[in-house]
Amino acid sequence: EFLIRHLARTASAEDLQGMAVAWRDGRPVRLEQVARVGFAAGVKRGDAGHDGAPAVILSIQKQPDADTVRVTRDIEAALDEIARARPAGLAAPEVLFRQADFIQASVRNVGEALRDGAVMVAIVLFAFLLSARTTLISLLAIPLSLAVTALVFKALGQSINVMTLGGLAIAIGELVDDAVVDVENILRRLRHNRGLAAPLPVFEVVRQASVEVRSGIVYATLIVVLVFVPLFALPGIEGRLFTPLGIAYIVSVLASMAVSMTVTPALASWLLPRMKTLDRGDSPLVARLKRWDELLLAWSFGHAKALIGVALVAVAAAAASVPFFPRAFLPAFNEGSAVVGVLLEPGTSLAESGRIGALAESLLLTVPEVVQVGRRTGRAELDEHAEGVHSSEIEVDLKPGERSRDAVMADIRRVLAVLPAQVSVGQPISHRLDHLLSGVRAQIAIKVFGDDTDTLRGVAEQLRQALAGVPGLVDLSVEKQVLIPQLAVRLDPRKAAQAGLSPGEAVRVLQALTDGTTAAQIVDGARRYDLVLRLPDTARSPQALAQTLIDTPSGRIPVAAIATLEETDGPNLIGRENGRRRIVVYANGDGSDMARIVGDIRAAIAATALPEGVSVSLEGQFQAQEQATRLIAALSAVSLAMVFLVLVSRYRSALLAAIVMANIPLALIGSVVAMWLTGVSLSVASMIGFITLAGIASRNGILKISHYLNLMRLEHEPFGEALVVRGSLERLTPVLMTALVAAFALTPLLTSADAPGKEILHPVAVVIFGGLVSSTLLDTLLTPVLFLRFGRRAAERLLASSSAPADTPAGRRREAF
Repeated sequence: EFLIRHLARTASAEDLQGMAVAWRDGRPVRLEQVARVGFAAGVKRGDAGHDGAPAVILSIQKQPDADTVRVTRDIEAALDEIARARPAGLAAPEVLFRQADFIQASVRNVGEALRDGAVMVAIVLFAFLLSARTTLISLLAIPLSLAVTALVFKALGQSINVMTLGGLAIAIGELVDDAVVDVENILRRLRHNRGLAAPLPVFEVVRQASVEVRSGIVYATLIVVLVFVPLFALPGIEGRLFTPLGIAYIVSVLASMAVSMTVTPALASWLLPRMKTLDRGDSPLVARLKRWDELLLAWSFGHAKALIGVALVAVAAAAASVPFFPRAFLPAFNEGSAVVGVLLEPGTSLAESGRIGALAESLLLTVPEVVQVGRRTGRAELDEHAEGVHSSEIEVDLKPGERSRDAVMADIRRVLAVLPAQVSVGQPISHRLDHLLSGVRAQIAIKVFGDDTDTLRGVAEQLRQALAGVPGLVDLSVEKQVLIPQLAVRLDPRKAAQAGLSPGEAVRVLQALTDGTTAAQIVDGARRYDLVLRLPDTARSPQALAQTLIDTPSGRIPVAAIATLEETDGPNLIGRENGRRRIVVYANGDGSDMARIVGDIRAAIAATALPEGVSVSLEGQFQAQEQATRLIAALSAVSLAMVFLVLVSRYRSALLAAIVMANIPLALIGSVVAMWLTGVSLSVASMIGFITLAGIASRNGILKISHYLNLMRLEHEPFGEALVVRGSLERLTPVLMTALVAAFALTPLLTSADAPGKEILHPVAVVIFGGLVSSTLLDTLLTPVLFLRFGRRAAERLLASSSAPADTPAGRRREAF
């Protein structure tokens, strides 16, 4: 038995040349007689370079849910393996842009901030407590809370990234707050118990002391969580960025509350009673602070109206200055790299575009911070972006230097200003965010809509000239929708019909001649080659193409017999959006106030007379910022309303709830001052800081008001100055400790504001730090004054309802507030 195979496939150009394609006059017509046959490159529509030398640049994209760092590590391992087997004359692969660098640097910086914040917490706690045991009990809340958070992350499928670590870094000071309040009250009650004629058992003292503050701890933590919950409704980029931060923050704070109610009392009952220094009293620092606070309270009671009036004026001034802050959507990233767009006139040849692109590479290498550059011109065969050969994109790898990012970007623009091209400078990730927001790789996009392309070009140029004088606007350009040379082959349907061709068939024949057509595929082992039929370049000029013969049912006729050929102009592209033609004027900001720049742009647009049927839309980062501001303001109102309802349900008094929430506007004063001093813009990040601060600032008021009420309820202290002074002094230590711990834990995020990873958390830290300073200082005076002046009736009514018989609903409420 034999298997019979019929083999005609070949990979030899000689065999292909000898192939018969027709039979004429009793003889075959071979392919080599009517065409040139040989191997050649496809039509080249792209080029690339590295540091001014020719190169091939490979762009690798990961899947959406893949781990960038792990994928990068696997790619580099594959590159090392490829490099060992590379052919002679091919240099080893160079990694030009590595997104994992930015991710790793960001995670490392935020991780260091988390570590340094924990050290600051330990220093502040020991300075107040002067006890290794109490400091250790309080500090244990940090690792235990972080461990619980890690378990929750694992269950929710959350990754360790900049934003989740950022949430922990912001919360690190608050993780010990509940434990500090618990430990301080237990320590105070143990000292008091030793002085009694019949001391209670240690376990009972610890239990009562822990229960006494537990209600305040639970409500304070609940409020901190409530102010964050509405932020999960944020859509878009801001939602994707800050939702992980919110999850990390909320989970860690809830974990710390659970630790303070379980582990902290157990450790306190074991370690604190055996302290040799239990009867020593307050540390020198706390004793001095209490003396100062007592003097200030005595003074403030006699100047209550003046204090309240000054506070109201300060809050009003701070609120009135908020609209004058410079605006930004997100803080500028420090990616350690730049992307430069070089745009020549459409119609520029690939060779000329490559030459100018190589010149741009050489110019960029003169900037001191530039390490290496890589250029892509036009469009590679499998590129994800369709770009003309007149367009080049240059990736620039930067090293840290003494100059700021904005100064380096300005220097790049300066050295490239000599090129006959439109140049735009940005950063890779930031450009992608801009593209996602407006469809344009620039911070600001002015889109001109209409029906006539010539009119759109005229209006766009008019707007460009009007915007050229706007301060702070750089890289101002008009989208390259221009007229370029074209060879128009206009088919005459009647003449084509006389030749027996339909218009569609005639166009297919002509396209095969000029554009080429794939007739077959050549298989050579694992390789595949397309067999392309096309006229040579010499036969595609207007004169030669007109005389080219084509087959028709009526015989062979020249192209000129059915079509006219003319050299003319035509658009290189036509942009459309929402069904209408559009052209874009785009630009970037130089780092100055974006709100002012946008205001000037709107004024210039309003002063421009638009033809009938033409409309203008202004889009970009600022639009996302304005939308986010309105949404966050609405969500903040919802958060504050929820906080107010929770406080009213706790104290059964709108007045007491308002006294507690008075700390929020007091915190606004310090936040606004801190933002002005540090030059922080009003962005989504700083607004998240305001929301976080609202929950933290309410804690101090809850601790004080609850203690005043507990002294009246449990120790029968009469309402008056003595009650307020005693309660304020007894709560001074936990209030100051929790506030200072939360504030100083943020100091690592306050420094190195431009470091990768910290740049997006720095505004949050500035707002919280400044707000905690002002709210803590002013709360020391104003909360006691407000409670003494307005709280008597509400406090007595609450105590009366809680003193009801035990078999009534009011009597079954908790013993302590």
